Amino acid sequence: MSDFLIIGGGVIGMMLTRELAQSGAEVTIVDRKACAKEASWAGGGIVSPLYPWRYPDAVTQLATWSQSSYIHLSQDLLEETGCDPELRQKGMFMVDVEDHEEALVWAKKFHRPLREVDASFVYQKEPHVAKDVDNALWMPEVCSIRNPRLGRSLRESLVKNPKVTVLEHYEVESFLTAGNRVLGIKTNQGEVRGDNVIIAAGAWSADLLQLVGKSLPIEPVHGQMMLFKAVPGLVNRVVLKGGRYVIPRNDGRVLVGSTLEHFGFNKQTTEEAASSLYETALGIIPELENYKVEHHWSGLRPGSPEGIPYIGLVPEFENLYLNAGQYRNGLVLAPASTRLLVDILLGQETIIPASPYRVDR
Repeated sequence: MSDFLIIGGGVIGMMLTRELAQSGAEVTIVDRKACAKEASWAGGGIVSPLYPWRYPDAVTQLATWSQSSYIHLSQDLLEETGCDPELRQKGMFMVDVEDHEEALVWAKKFHRPLREVDASFVYQKEPHVAKDVDNALWMPEVCSIRNPRLGRSLRESLVKNPKVTVLEHYEVESFLTAGNRVLGIKTNQGEVRGDNVIIAAGAWSADLLQLVGKSLPIEPVHGQMMLFKAVPGLVNRVVLKGGRYVIPRNDGRVLVGSTLEHFGFNKQTTEEAASSLYETALGIIPELENYKVEHHWSGLRPGSPEGIPYIGLVPEFENLYLNAGQYRNGLVLAPASTRLLVDILLGQETIIPASPYRVDR
């Protein structure tokens, strides 16, 4: 039996597993499918909330801690596994933002590098952006990461660690309990036990909590994205306009996203969304019209009130914990969400105050 049993093999679940194992604990991680094949794979990988000043301070605190930690994490994972998560430190433009004054106030309050720039500055760095830019906000330290490769490198790191057991295609059917303790889980492949149990299953976390009689407002929020097979240099930085964005990859591919829809757990793609995403892409980078659309997919975000995740002990249980509800910012908030819960689990001083994320808040 492991010291910790983690349910959910997304980026957050794998980061938790990795940090706990590095502390010396024996950890088992289970996933209903394969690791990092749901929201962790489907997202865009911008290491910043979109329009970050529009989020509560609790999100900003997690995001700020996480953004700097990705630099070291990506380097460590490359050395450990040989799989490069492709962190790009190129910055982000937010074009024609109406509430730019609020953005500047937020940046000053939280000491974040953000400034107004004119159109000539934008076109100097991104000459292929549509020629209708009046002004932009520029965040030079914003990174993006290639999330499928991040997931692959995290999984490889766990497989290489003798303190970690990775169990894929284990679907939870029920929890094994005794009084206010959770002993483990019953799955389609048998029982799995752990001294402490952590639910980190993204949009599926609320359904798992219902198995122990608990309810939380975490729900699936559907998002569709599109990928263009472009060439290196067409776009070099994240460009955000009208609530949507383009994200370049090292090989020249360009992502455009994303939609916000409520289809439950049905991961469908629609022609309406495809047309809308295509128009968005050309509205930001017109020359994308010359390149093939390589893929159109969807994923499920774990929606929560105001996007503030639930991190900590589940009430009325002494060893059941939760780390879920990061909404659109799962990758952004993952390192800090992980570290905060690890601090709680190991009885250490937390990196930031834990109360805003309490499960019973």
